[in-house]
Amino acid sequence: MREMLALLLAVAPAALAGTPADLLGEYEAQARREDAAFVGSSPERGGDLYRRSITASGRGATSCASCHSPDPLLSGRHARTGKAIAPLAPAATPDRLTDPAKAEKWFGRNCRDVLGRECTAREKADFVRYLTEAK
Repeated sequence: MREMLALLLAVAPAALAGTPADLLGEYEAQARREDAAFVGSSPERGGDLYRRSITASGRGATSCASCHSPDPLLSGRHARTGKAIAPLAPAATPDRLTDPAKAEKWFGRNCRDVLGRECTAREKADFVRYLTEAK
């Protein structure tokens, strides 16, 4: 029961978002709760996270840019399935980062696939800042 409550409290703030700016604000608030030293998100750190290449066992090196394209304003293609992927940046795909449940789903899946672990709230905030500032 305690774990369920903790999970609900962690996800609930993001459930209130409706725009990329709202989602960013919620991740920044969560990052401040997790780390008192957090002073704000960084598009530079977000870009580094987007391009960071990790070698996963048996799969070779992978990064967000491996499938989404080096430029988040451009379409990508899934490295294994070949499925087309719309641009990640809201400037190119306006409904990106507007559905908090969808954002959490993809952060959960892709952070585990690329980083081999869950993303922190700070990493999510940095990533969203990077994508929202892409023009």
